[in-house]
Amino acid sequence: MIGKEKKLAIYMEGNLDSIYAKMGYGVMRYSENPIVCVIDSDYSGKKVNEVIDQPFEIPIVASVGKAIEMGAEVMVLGLAPTGGKLPDTWVNDVEKALTLGMSLVNGLHDLLGERFAHLLNTDKPEQVIWDVRKPLTDYAIARARASALTNKRVLMVGTDMAVGKMTAGLEVYKWIREQGISSDFLATGQIGITVTGKGIPLDAVKVDQACGAVEHLVLEAQDKDIVFIEGQGSLLHPGSTATLPLMRGSCPTHLILCHRGEMSTLRDVTDIKIPPFNEVIKLNEAVANACGSFPKAKTVGIAVNTSKLNESEAHQVIEKIEKETGLPVTDVVRFGAEKIGRALL
Repeated sequence: MIGKEKKLAIYMEGNLDSIYAKMGYGVMRYSENPIVCVIDSDYSGKKVNEVIDQPFEIPIVASVGKAIEMGAEVMVLGLAPTGGKLPDTWVNDVEKALTLGMSLVNGLHDLLGERFAHLLNTDKPEQVIWDVRKPLTDYAIARARASALTNKRVLMVGTDMAVGKMTAGLEVYKWIREQGISSDFLATGQIGITVTGKGIPLDAVKVDQACGAVEHLVLEAQDKDIVFIEGQGSLLHPGSTATLPLMRGSCPTHLILCHRGEMSTLRDVTDIKIPPFNEVIKLNEAVANACGSFPKAKTVGIAVNTSKLNESEAHQVIEKIEKETGLPVTDVVRFGAEKIGRALL
């Protein structure tokens, strides 16, 4: 675990503007730790908001050494490449960071703790390699224990993978918390775990234990009036399995559907069209309910990621979906989370 006082450098070498950079963007947006710089030699000397359409005035440097000069104590691997493997081109910088005394936060599927443990300084017990996707324990088989709870359990679901489920969940959770309501955000992916310091790496848990892992997480937060469960994957995507254990383990009472405003097909399986929203809503509610075996989850709103649209286009998409579904719809980052938050209350 990394203390919240530790200063971070986010490693994005050659990929600050990559489609695989969401780990870095998530840490920039939500980490409570001070972020001193981003490492990407392609854009050294600039700030993040000068390179990409993200509101972060974080300086970009060319090397690990420069990051350390600026006070960085922890290097966060900011990419989630296909397959989650550590690229060979990153190895030298990882080794250099560890040799120079930095801790490492690794959200890849490749576990680096054992591979690079020999580089840790034995005189620095605070220096660690945190493999975020390493499950901490085995989990009991789920038994729908969450269905007996009396709190609101809000699961983020999506029309596709990578549509902003974590971001939307954190934004609505933040708004709810600001209203003085007892609440929690339950992270189930590497970015959520990194920025909150807790959670389960669902995609690294054995499939038979996945529902139990989610159930364990939800039961631990049963004292909260409202809990938000970070969504993963999509029931619509042929390569995704994560939504089902999230539904089984959390027994949600409410759903928030997430969607990318410019998309009409799946991002990487473009021959699969996204069905009409009301059909997607019925599908998710029906699976969550499991023919009456679980609580009847109600979709309370739709969070649309309009980051690829201008403001006029964003409003048009939001109005169109609201008219189609009759639900409150907004971009919770661009226009705030109040509309969906109030619907949930």
